[in-house]
Amino acid sequence: MLGLKLATDPRWVNIAEKTIEEILVDHAFCEQKAATSGISLIVRFSNYPSIVEKVSPIVAEEWGHFRKVLKELKSRGFVLGKARKDTYVSELQKFTMKGGSIETHIVEALLVCAMIEARSCERFRLLSLHIQDEKLKDFYHEFMVSEAGHYRLFIELAEEFKTKEYVKERWTAFLEYEAEMMSKMEYRGDRVH
Repeated sequence: MLGLKLATDPRWVNIAEKTIEEILVDHAFCEQKAATSGISLIVRFSNYPSIVEKVSPIVAEEWGHFRKVLKELKSRGFVLGKARKDTYVSELQKFTMKGGSIETHIVEALLVCAMIEARSCERFRLLSLHIQDEKLKDFYHEFMVSEAGHYRLFIELAEEFKTKEYVKERWTAFLEYEAEMMSKMEYRGDRVH
């Protein structure tokens, strides 16, 4: 469904569960950044009612997710700690097209969001299936479902600003770039991306 060209090795879960505090902290910051990115979309493209109307609920949901992960951290005696640089997102943003129309900028921003949600969905699915902690299996299943919905919404929203063919072509290019990017990135069990 997601179309990712390079799947995460399921053994990533084994590494991740050894550093579950680090994964939960990184996850919390991912949710915070997702809410912030949604707010940025609304601010940047406030003249477009569909962006404001469709992204606002995602912002609220992502902030709710942030709070939920914080609660899980606290229940395990962990603290949020310092924010980490997200190399994955930084590298992904390098692929966006510069110049062109405002609609092109909107589509590029939405496709970056869709890609982040797709990869998060894939990783949360792995956690929901393979992590030993039964509570976290359910926890991550819920996040997986949510991320899949966000991914679809960002793609559908992009199609309001460019043709389906254009969006499909750019999405395919993003998928290929992301696979190449992932193949070169350090494989870490303490990060969601």
